[in-house]
Amino acid sequence: MNFISMMALIVSSTLVYSAPLIFASLGGVYSENSGVVNIGLEGIMTMGAFSSVIFNLTFADSLGRLTPWLGALVGGLVGIIFALFHAIATINLRADHVISGTVLNLMAPPLGVFLIKAIYDKGQTENITANFGYYSFPGLSKIPVIGPIFFTNTSAPAWCGILIAILLWWILYKTRFGLELRSSGENPQAADTMGVNVYLMRYCGVLISGFLAGIGGAVFAQAIAGNFSVSTIVGQGFMALAAVIFGKWNPLGAMLSSLFFGFAQSLSIIGSQLPLISKIPSVYMQIAPYVITIVVLVAFLGKSTAPAGDGQNYIKSK
Repeated sequence: MNFISMMALIVSSTLVYSAPLIFASLGGVYSENSGVVNIGLEGIMTMGAFSSVIFNLTFADSLGRLTPWLGALVGGLVGIIFALFHAIATINLRADHVISGTVLNLMAPPLGVFLIKAIYDKGQTENITANFGYYSFPGLSKIPVIGPIFFTNTSAPAWCGILIAILLWWILYKTRFGLELRSSGENPQAADTMGVNVYLMRYCGVLISGFLAGIGGAVFAQAIAGNFSVSTIVGQGFMALAAVIFGKWNPLGAMLSSLFFGFAQSLSIIGSQLPLISKIPSVYMQIAPYVITIVVLVAFLGKSTAPAGDGQNYIKSK
């Protein structure tokens, strides 16, 4: 394997495994910048994966190549519905954010399996036939050296996620909406005094988070897992949350952190094809992403500063 082939393999695999994390971590960034901690990314991703696979199995024959893309949209819409429970609990009912998110994580897998059992009378779905697969960008894939590495047999959802991360950074830091969202998470009392509807901004943050995390779960199910079961989304939401912290609550930082975690995950798949890494026992490569997640959280949690009002319930003064 020459250098270009090896780099193409690493980049392609990294992008495939990063795509779900990019979407989910971007959702976490928006939720936490609005002031609501969303521990429930894992549960929302699970419901996004569940709904996308059901949609895929139902409409693959009639929709063809559009199926996984529309399935991702369906996963995002279901993610909004699931995130709405978290928004109501934390914003209106003033529940503890961590407890509410944990409930979502505990509720989603058994709910998904129960519905699968009710629909298909089995514990998991069949494998989907219409998945994202690999995509080569016309024109860009012909560029010498760069084309074969970055734009040939690559992940289209990952590149969409990277472009969306840039757009969401611009919205968060360069628009009035982004300023009001950040002020609701930084100092909600001051924002309220300036006429910002803090409740509305926090709802926007949580629901955007649900939409993006739902898409992340749908992308994982339709690009990596290939079906839905109780173990389809295992740890992905927590990795996305770690990417939010590692990325310092910034969309671009979260995106880059997701690429790092995606690279760590991909090594357990392609490690046997790479020099030196192939000599490491596979069991170590399989646990490496989770160990890295813990190390990152321990190393950077104290150094990264969340929005001042993140996780604090806001009560509008009379």
